[in-house]
Amino acid sequence: NTKDPGPVVFLFLGMGSKKKYSVIPTNTAKTAKARGSDIRCHFKNTHEVCQVLRGMMYKKAIRYLRDVLVHKRCIPFKKFANGCGHTQQAKEFGTDLGRWPRKPVLAVMDILKNARANAEQKGLDVDSLFIAHIQANKAQKQRRRTYRAHGRINPYMATPAHIELILKSKVMPVKPPTPSKPS
Repeated sequence: NTKDPGPVVFLFLGMGSKKKYSVIPTNTAKTAKARGSDIRCHFKNTHEVCQVLRGMMYKKAIRYLRDVLVHKRCIPFKKFANGCGHTQQAKEFGTDLGRWPRKPVLAVMDILKNARANAEQKGLDVDSLFIAHIQANKAQKQRRRTYRAHGRINPYMATPAHIELILKSKVMPVKPPTPSKPS
């Protein structure tokens, strides 16, 4: 009298499942995605690095980040700029507040290189790639403790970041053929 319930399906969330991106590309054949989770660099600095890279061509972005590492150019700080120092290098972005955040720049460069490898795997042209989407989100805070006077303990928190980006192949415009006149 007992009926067979059929195959039992178990759903384990987070185990082997793909992470969701905040943007769904319209043409997945022309895009390459990459992301990093719980990256141990300050979220606020990472946010500013991502903001300046949005819309840049891939090769230009890598060149720009290398220049930041050697202090030739700076990352402009616009949103999280409290206490940020002034530098002449920020004038090209219409502000005078800028810094050279090393760890977020290296983290974003690694993710850009990963996305480039994903694009090459798909057979996309690397010269026509641009950053269609990039964002940094706050990750869960990592807790430590610091010991204070009179036996007290205070939190000592780290604010890591999640980074996601989508590289898209730029479609080059094709001129229509000119009609030839029969002679």
